[in-house]
Amino acid sequence: MFPDKILTFVGIFFMGKILVTGGCGFIGSHTIVDLVENGYEVISADNNSRSNPNVMEGIAQITGKKVKNYKVDLCNYDDTFAIFQENDDISGIIHFAAYKAVGESVEQPLLYFENNLLSLINLLKCVQEFRIPHFVFSSSCTVYGEPDEIPVTEKTVPKPAASPYGYTKQMSEQIINEFSKTAGNKNILLRYFNPAGAHPSAIIGEMPLGKPQNLVPVITQTAIGRIPKMMVFGNDYPTRDGSNIRDFIHVCDLAHAHTLALRNLEQDRQPEACKVYNLGTGNGITVLEAIHAFEKVSGTRLNYEIGPRRPGDIVAIYANNDLARTALGWNPRYSLEEIMATAWKWEQRLKADETVFGSQDGELN
Repeated sequence: MFPDKILTFVGIFFMGKILVTGGCGFIGSHTIVDLVENGYEVISADNNSRSNPNVMEGIAQITGKKVKNYKVDLCNYDDTFAIFQENDDISGIIHFAAYKAVGESVEQPLLYFENNLLSLINLLKCVQEFRIPHFVFSSSCTVYGEPDEIPVTEKTVPKPAASPYGYTKQMSEQIINEFSKTAGNKNILLRYFNPAGAHPSAIIGEMPLGKPQNLVPVITQTAIGRIPKMMVFGNDYPTRDGSNIRDFIHVCDLAHAHTLALRNLEQDRQPEACKVYNLGTGNGITVLEAIHAFEKVSGTRLNYEIGPRRPGDIVAIYANNDLARTALGWNPRYSLEEIMATAWKWEQRLKADETVFGSQDGELN
């Protein structure tokens, strides 16, 4: 631990600033909202290469507080270092900033290895230099590869990753684990399953740049007419309807887990230097079941067709989340239908408010 970074008052731990990297992104922006609503002071670092800076206005609208974003490429060490020089009271980091499209990582593996690993290494150098006591990493269920059994637990032995993106998460976890052995700080690795949905206010949500890679924005963009027809990649998998099985978790549930992870570290409830938690609902949902759930809540029939399997996709994965429930006190609240309803409300707002989020020409989504 780094006690010089911790202040106490009436037995309660009050931390300094929390740096959220990728704060203008989908999960990062929702996590900033949750942190602010739980009393944290937050700053963001996001170069907006794959995010919309206007998200910060939405965060301010929801929370009533402006959060400063440093438009910095974390692969540039000097620029990253300067954030910490300017903010010597940073006491925790939540690291989201990374490229995350599985398909793109298959096509451009070096881009993913360079961006995702170098940015992490630069941050950890700053953690060491500025004695940052708490570090929370945005990992992924892709680290498990194609598991032999589901649901997966934190003790499930990872298989070879199915994509370069997955390998960057495996490597990042290894880097943090080795770093934690001598760094003197405490680290948490959060393995998400499939984040989806949007803030219930529809003020912030998922805004993929270019063609969306994740299922739920593909569904909503098809329903709104931005995508003429969506593709279901395979119906010949050994599942109950032939489509892939995934574990869809509402982004607000996911965001709150990061706040709870920080509290866990601040209250010194984690004896280990590095700990892993699964963040999923524990429910396996097929792609076709997700489509039907959306059709039910929206009253909209989707135009989709069955296509060939997609490189990098695994057959099925969903979480055992017992450890996060017991150790962090985390309990997902949103159902699949609520995920779809909030995502649809957000997609409708995107279409209605092009002056804020850009035109409907595919440039922003």
